[in-house]
Amino acid sequence: MKRAKEIKYFAGIDVQIERGCCYYIIDENKNYVSSGWIKENIPQSFKKLFSEISDNNPNKIVIGIDAPRMPIDKLRKRIFDKKTNLWIEKGDEKLGRECEVIIKSYNIANPQWTRTLKDSPDWMKLGYSIFKALKAFPFVYEVFPSASYRMLEKENVKYELCLNNFFGGVKDMLDASVAAITVYEFINGRGCEVGGEDGFGTIVLPKKLTNWFNYDMENQS
Repeated sequence: MKRAKEIKYFAGIDVQIERGCCYYIIDENKNYVSSGWIKENIPQSFKKLFSEISDNNPNKIVIGIDAPRMPIDKLRKRIFDKKTNLWIEKGDEKLGRECEVIIKSYNIANPQWTRTLKDSPDWMKLGYSIFKALKAFPFVYEVFPSASYRMLEKENVKYELCLNNFFGGVKDMLDASVAAITVYEFINGRGCEVGGEDGFGTIVLPKKLTNWFNYDMENQS
């Protein structure tokens, strides 16, 4: 993917219920810009925040959200074979979206399988509403920090980390910062986007899947 010339900011959001949602923003040089917590009217508050940061130019900011983009409306009937890179039809119906299945199949991370809207936990429903509120922003992606930690473990990726607002939830804020660097790596051509054939959205990763597959095979031998 070619990087859009207008992009100046890269934001990550960690979605959860009890403490509110935290965010972390870096600039095009991977320097710290802002971070914090949003606890009220969360979807619209994020829309306002990113509009202000980008000077009402949605093309200036890329956003990575650690939550499913949408619920499923039907159970999955396919499994993924990473050795052949092919989907296989199975009779059994299972939870989860195909983007999550690919991440699990490549042994990158263990997803929390997305459910129907009725059966989704509250944090997933909040994630759906944040994605919906940010629909006017062209560069909004789903990320999975647990997968990013694993893929970047030996990549020597650096960015400016500021401890402002970490005390309220250290792991949450760190996940938000990793969400930001994940979309930064993706937009700059070092990552990839998986899934999407089922119509339930994709997940952005900070490293090419082919490179990860070779690395994983080497470490299993």
